[in-house]
Amino acid sequence: MARIAPLEIDWKPNREETRPVTEQIVDFMCGRIASGAWPIGSRLPSQRALADAFGVNRSTVIAAVEELADYGIVEGRHGAGTRIVSNTWSLMLSGAPDWADYVASGFFKANNDTIQSINRYEFDSAKTRLGTGELDPRLFPREMWRRVACEAADEIDSLGYPPPEGLDVLREAVASHMRSWNVDCNPEQVLISSGALQGLQMISVSLLSSGSTVYAEAPSYIKSLQVFQSAGMRLAGVPMGVDGLDVHALDASLRERAGTGSGPGPRSGQGSGGNGGKNSSAVLYTIPTNHNPTGLTMPADRRHLLIDACVANRLPIIEDCAYQDLVFDGDAPTSLKAFDDTGMVITVGSASKSLAPGLRIGWVVADERIVHRLADVKMQMDYGASTLSQWVFARFLTSGMYGEYLEQLRAELRRRRDAALETLERLFSVRAHWNVPQGGFYIWLTFDEPVRMGRLFQRALEHGVLLNPGDIYDFAGDNSLRLSYAYTTPEEFARAAEVVASLV
Repeated sequence: MARIAPLEIDWKPNREETRPVTEQIVDFMCGRIASGAWPIGSRLPSQRALADAFGVNRSTVIAAVEELADYGIVEGRHGAGTRIVSNTWSLMLSGAPDWADYVASGFFKANNDTIQSINRYEFDSAKTRLGTGELDPRLFPREMWRRVACEAADEIDSLGYPPPEGLDVLREAVASHMRSWNVDCNPEQVLISSGALQGLQMISVSLLSSGSTVYAEAPSYIKSLQVFQSAGMRLAGVPMGVDGLDVHALDASLRERAGTGSGPGPRSGQGSGGNGGKNSSAVLYTIPTNHNPTGLTMPADRRHLLIDACVANRLPIIEDCAYQDLVFDGDAPTSLKAFDDTGMVITVGSASKSLAPGLRIGWVVADERIVHRLADVKMQMDYGASTLSQWVFARFLTSGMYGEYLEQLRAELRRRRDAALETLERLFSVRAHWNVPQGGFYIWLTFDEPVRMGRLFQRALEHGVLLNPGDIYDFAGDNSLRLSYAYTTPEEFARAAEVVASLV
């Protein structure tokens, strides 16, 4: 076999560039590999030799090589150094289309690397998922499921396409369930979606114009998604306080955007601040109950203030109630939809967080005209949510089993939350602070001293712990982690948290 020539390095990073030195080194090495100058099978020089060649310290070289390893381009082998094992830019044979161009130009924008890694490693059973947004599968109500499955086998005699709005029995059951949220609606105002996320997607492509502004809490679950950005919309972060979204900051931002101190809000299309036309349309996306990722719940007085501010500024609201059924400290707060006298609130709910994400059942509650519009879009997407899944969730709701199950689930989540808080107090009390959620899944932990979150994410992975860094939800670096007590037992949570504490 021909001997591969030593790799030549006749380049150094530009210290005057605004880009980090590590990023420059990664780009240089990727370029050499993509061009074929550094062929597959080549062994990289030692870390010390690379540091000397680039004129940087070894820690910078280590970070760059680890990033290349994350991409699958290089691989360290015991006793054999680090070798180039792949060229991800060589995606096509000679004469074949350049699929890289097609990938880059698709409608849906790609998630960032960290989110893609999280999505991939969530299916790795060897990893402890310390920040995941899913219930522990061991909490699934198996006996209730067997009862419902037997009833389905006896009663369902066909599985044809359902109406695009959803099965009548489920729409009626959801309308009835909404009354526990203090929302008085009729079945005609309910549309069944294939999960809450599809509801958001349908809203983004059918009710909002490209160029619209979507206001959201900072941090926010929607920041970790591309659903609105893929539809050509801009995200604008609104600060949060201890009681949730800062209504005064939102109101000030809207008034400034409208170009007047008291004139029409951003839906008018007449703002004088250079944002007129279609770009002046806007909507608020908010999770007022058991907020994702911070776990905060907005109190009633702030909900009234928020509705008043949005009415005054003519700002429609998309209310995400995915965690509304999971309040276990005190009474569940009233949904924003219950305060809606003008039809400006669209509420999105889901069975994914409380019962089973695999059912892929969510719902949208809105003005009937909006429901009809969304139903037309849903027909174009998938011809309706799964008939079997709709029937199953309807039976859970109408039989009383869902309420019985929720009571047990809330008690277990409270137990896990309390144990998680004790663990954090033991391990992190002198180096971080966090919130105490009233329900849901999440504790938002913020370190008191700067922590290299990207490095912590990678090191935790190496030690078998999958984290959700806060910056995937925020509009800026926040030095935080989204921790979840819903997927792990208290003992599993404690072991994983001890790993994180040792790495920090």
